[in-house]
Amino acid sequence: MQITGAVLRAVGASRPYVDSTPLDVVPLELDGPRETEVLVEIEVASVCHSDLSVVDGSRSRPTPMLLGHEAAGRVLEVGAGVDDVTVGQRLVLTFLPRCGTCSGCASDGVAPCVLGTAANGAGEMLAGGMRLTDADGPVRHHLGVSGFATHAVVDRRSVVPVDDDVPAEVAALLGCAVLTGGGAVLNAARPVPGSTLAVVGLGGVGMAALITALAFDDVEVVGVDTSQVKRDQALRLGATRALSPDEAGATLKADRVIEAVGRSAAFELAVTCTAVGGTTITVGLPAPGDTAVVSPLGLVAEGRTIVGSYLGSSVPARDLPIFVDLWRRGRLPVEQLISSSVPLSRINDAMDRLADGSELRQLVTMKEEA
Repeated sequence: MQITGAVLRAVGASRPYVDSTPLDVVPLELDGPRETEVLVEIEVASVCHSDLSVVDGSRSRPTPMLLGHEAAGRVLEVGAGVDDVTVGQRLVLTFLPRCGTCSGCASDGVAPCVLGTAANGAGEMLAGGMRLTDADGPVRHHLGVSGFATHAVVDRRSVVPVDDDVPAEVAALLGCAVLTGGGAVLNAARPVPGSTLAVVGLGGVGMAALITALAFDDVEVVGVDTSQVKRDQALRLGATRALSPDEAGATLKADRVIEAVGRSAAFELAVTCTAVGGTTITVGLPAPGDTAVVSPLGLVAEGRTIVGSYLGSSVPARDLPIFVDLWRRGRLPVEQLISSSVPLSRINDAMDRLADGSELRQLVTMKEEA
């Protein structure tokens, strides 16, 4: 079938992206779903730093590639081997498929799926190969989703069904921002009553971590960011304190600190702000060459721990129902993460705004192109 999608031809374009247009919104041909796959009509996608990291070259991915990995949509068709989702059902699309049999899948979320990671790195589907072509030939998939499009074919193991009471806008953010930031709270930080949890970096993922931490009873939640606007928003959402990096480095000691920036300076600050006996959880994805300086003596003498948490150490099928339940009970205001909305035709402008640090989560709508 013919669809419309945003294809990245080459990485490293100069800014502003609205002028260099690294993402080309074009017609493509999409094959039908294979045995373990599902054809989805995308209702809404959102723009994440992991998309921007591919555009600017921080994350190496093969091109051409149809970007977008945080999305929600409706089932249009299922493959012959799929019998547990139905046409018309709303799905959350997640960016790391889990095969269910490898050593990573056996780790209960601690390690990523081996096969899923390999497929993502190659820009292919979990079942192998690609389903997309444009006028120039095959187009690779982004993290098994390629959500900046009117339609997508995804593996059943990349989706989680949700009920219709969960709006598409909320469902999309559950698939990355909440699974990553909220999952880091739920699975890695595990705050206990009377403890303090700090979040360094209040972008979409960091703010998702903050609102998830606020769902825990009797936990002091502290936001840290360079932006006064984002600090103010953290306070409006219920944070106990909101500090600049300088203020945090001078005064903050928290039992659990989540770093959600993906830069060495933020990671070092998070370690500095971790209390004796505490844990630093890092979820940000820095550039491959980025390095940080940490004192081993401080870890040993103060009994502190550093934990890496990819996708929030989440198992989507296990954790998404927890977040949906918190949202239904009014304990997880996911809507507050949405800062603006743009049509797919303005995707390059959305990348500029994200790079400027002026957005949490921008929704991308497909109505113009559908």
